[in-house]
Amino acid sequence: MKVLLVNGSPNKNGCTYTALSEIQNTLKDNDIDSEILYLGKAPLNDCIGCGKCRETGKCIFDDYVNETIERLDEFDGIIVGSPVYYAGPTGRICSFLDRLFYAASPKLQSKFAASIVSCRRGGASSSFDRLNKYFTINNMPIVPSQYWNSVHGNTPDEVRKDIEGLQTMRTLASNMAWLLKLKKIAEENGIPNPKHEEQIYTNFIK
Repeated sequence: MKVLLVNGSPNKNGCTYTALSEIQNTLKDNDIDSEILYLGKAPLNDCIGCGKCRETGKCIFDDYVNETIERLDEFDGIIVGSPVYYAGPTGRICSFLDRLFYAASPKLQSKFAASIVSCRRGGASSSFDRLNKYFTINNMPIVPSQYWNSVHGNTPDEVRKDIEGLQTMRTLASNMAWLLKLKKIAEENGIPNPKHEEQIYTNFIK
């Protein structure tokens, strides 16, 4: 079993990475593999709503999104991390997730998911809420923790002093590991993922 950890910060080894590393270490302690995907500093294209991914199964912009789509079957869970920018996640992580979910939502459904955020002081809850909406629209069970998944600090050293925040990361990882193991037991006993009705779309026009 393996979990994909997405670092949506432009700072490779910053506060978000520090929180994700705490999660990664706890997953390892629970015999769950993981991998941190760093999205880099280069510009990341936004979704332009062209719809080509509906025909090809991949995005017209060939970058981290397509690389992730090709590897989604390797991962049983996903945890997305971002720093707080003006009370929201980074544009980088939102662009990545917009395109990933638009192009590959069927491959993501039924995977366990969670988000984590890092901030200096405020904006954590609104950022956390924004990221979780990707999962709730796509039949992805959200893994809980003991508190909302945030760490506080302006530097990695300050984050390491946020002992409650780091404990929240460890609890999240332990819960992710436990649920993944339960899912494996279910699969081994012939209990499939939920079957969903064909989705109905309605538009409201006045």
